Amino acid sequence: MSGMMKAVQSVVPGGTELLELREVPVPEPKAGEVRIRVCAVGVNYPDVLIISDRYQFKPDRPFSPGAEIAGLVDATGPGVTALERGARIMAMTGWGGMAEYVIVPAGKCFPIPDAMPMDEAAAFLMVYGTSWHALRDRAELVAGERLLVLGAGGGVGLAAVELGKALGATVVAAASSQDKLEPALEKGADTGIVYPGGPLDREAQRVFTAQIRASFDGAGPDVIYDPVGGTYAEPALRSIIRGGRYLVVGFPAGIPAVPFNLPLLKECDIRGVFWGSHIENEPVAHARAVSELLDLYGQGRIRPRIHGRYPLEAAPEAIDQLSTRSVSGKVVVTIAGSP
Repeated sequence: MSGMMKAVQSVVPGGTELLELREVPVPEPKAGEVRIRVCAVGVNYPDVLIISDRYQFKPDRPFSPGAEIAGLVDATGPGVTALERGARIMAMTGWGGMAEYVIVPAGKCFPIPDAMPMDEAAAFLMVYGTSWHALRDRAELVAGERLLVLGAGGGVGLAAVELGKALGATVVAAASSQDKLEPALEKGADTGIVYPGGPLDREAQRVFTAQIRASFDGAGPDVIYDPVGGTYAEPALRSIIRGGRYLVVGFPAGIPAVPFNLPLLKECDIRGVFWGSHIENEPVAHARAVSELLDLYGQGRIRPRIHGRYPLEAAPEAIDQLSTRSVSGKVVVTIAGSP
């Protein structure tokens, strides 16, 4: 297939105002690759970082942001036999998703269940994959334990609430407003905490620590899921029980500086969660996790909450939603003319 397609591209490093909607050649699949006609793209916080060269990966420019896509197989390269043209698939791309067509290695494609809409498929892999890896693999959360989820109104936070309940934990959701807390309560959180939306001073941190402990009947959580960072991390860590596990997931509020005496005094663990590394280094475990998550979706126990849908030409505005930390659930970019 020759011809041109529309793509939102980062040409120079910076904010979303520098993104350009351009006409570029339709890419051709090579051996082991498939070309996907993109129907929907999940927007995630790494999209904010990657266009300004603040992410772990710095692709050559120009490139399109967009790390997770849902669409239809349009063409296959040599050696690809398991995927047929027209198959509904979802995949992680790292970047490149905000375009009408994208090339993906065949091994990174997963079938979309017939009952799953394209926008939900594009909002599925990253948030549930990250939270499942965090809670099950890194925290080894078990039924009966107590889980605190910070940033519970965001995409990964809501997923952590759902999956924490699926694993049998008591879940306390914490968010920066009552409006953002409500979806977490609807997703099954046992109770909730509203914390201040800006950086916390020392007194506000002490209050937050006390709120957390009170929410767990004075005992504190066994596991803390933190996709927020900033000045929320230290007071949350101070609330953890002896032997607890603190999951470092992300830093939209800034990279925290935590006193090292706290892990010593608490005899607790601070565990990093890098789902992208897990995917690359443990692909079999990743594929098994996707299957398990799709089973939970099929049982009606998890379902992405779509905060907003934007057309491709409004992709910069969609990414801006993540910058403001005002999103409850997932933002999705949809491609015109997609089924």
